Amino acid sequence: MKDISTYSDIETLVSTFYDKLLNDPTTSVKFQHLNIVDHLPKIVDFWAFILLDQPGYKGNVFDKHLHLHLEPIHFEKWVDYWISTVRQLFDGSKAELAIQRAQILSYTFQSKMFDNNPGKIL
Repeated sequence: MKDISTYSDIETLVSTFYDKLLNDPTTSVKFQHLNIVDHLPKIVDFWAFILLDQPGYKGNVFDKHLHLHLEPIHFEKWVDYWISTVRQLFDGSKAELAIQRAQILSYTFQSKMFDNNPGKIL
């Protein structure tokens, strides 16, 4: 397997990942309101910015998710699907970075949403 190295790689990763989320009864309800065709390029741009240092993503990821009323189980499944999708498709330092960044995002979101003590590890 190859590492994540191109925008196309990230498109494949994000598309495969969202197929899993949209087919899971726990997570799919959180995405019913989205036009996923319009939304996926924004997610790809975000991950291209994070993993490939490509310009294009603007915005506050956290604020865009507050209205979803996510619960810890949604983050758990999100991280599990992300890790399994990355490992299914890629291998290398960028793939590991993708996993690490997803775990950090999950931790950060949950700390802001659920934890009154930011120093506590969830």
